[in-house]
Amino acid sequence: MLLETRTVEKPWGRDRLPAPFVAPEGKRIGEIWFEPPAELPDLLVKYIFTSQKLSVQVHPDDEQTEAKGLGRQGKSECWVVIDAEPGAALGIGFNRPIDAAAMRAAALDGSIEGLLTWHKVKPGDFFYIAANTVHAIGGGCSIIEVQQNSDITYRLYDYGRPRELHLDEGIAVAKGEPYDMAFHAVLPEHGDARLVDGPHFRLDRVDGAPDETTRLRYQGSLLVIPRKGRLRVEGDPVEPGQCALAPSIEDVAFDPAGTCLIAQPVRLN
Repeated sequence: MLLETRTVEKPWGRDRLPAPFVAPEGKRIGEIWFEPPAELPDLLVKYIFTSQKLSVQVHPDDEQTEAKGLGRQGKSECWVVIDAEPGAALGIGFNRPIDAAAMRAAALDGSIEGLLTWHKVKPGDFFYIAANTVHAIGGGCSIIEVQQNSDITYRLYDYGRPRELHLDEGIAVAKGEPYDMAFHAVLPEHGDARLVDGPHFRLDRVDGAPDETTRLRYQGSLLVIPRKGRLRVEGDPVEPGQCALAPSIEDVAFDPAGTCLIAQPVRLN
């Protein structure tokens, strides 16, 4: 089943998108969402296209949202860079440990942008962004984002744009520490790559058909995101730029010459 898409205009979006996407005339597209299916409501896949820096922000974890009476609405996410202009970068974590008071002061005077570690990126870069990690996406990036399906975002700094900030909520959950580069990877040109294996979801890059180890890890429904070539789910074609729900990995006919991402939530007790 192909997932329905939602195309979202953003001031920081782009009017020229990487293939296979085409922006409508006069539109600046920032995001393309794939509506989570009822079978897998806890996982959201989207493409993000930026021409400017996005806000410096942070997301809470499940325990923090439950403590506020919001249910399990934490947001850990990950990014696969599919295209990057020269100099494109992602701000993730701080250059050095910083306490809450210093973080608040830096958010208020704008110096927080310079306190982030900005990672220059290229296609194939991968970053896992655990909840509580302060981060910002720079301009010139095209990214596939796979995340817990939550829309709780606390903005700490927004470059003077007239949007609400959430300093109290954000600083209460933010970790003032450097990013652990163990959560970064560079996808190989060829071959399978296990990118995330919990605690909230799993994600793999599959080159051709998955091996038996990968098949055994994916039990039940999963999402399939082709990157190169056409695959089929229960006989129906799925092309790059689309995302489909498969009842099981055995229902997916992978393109022997293609590559794709596969993802599914990890069920927590």
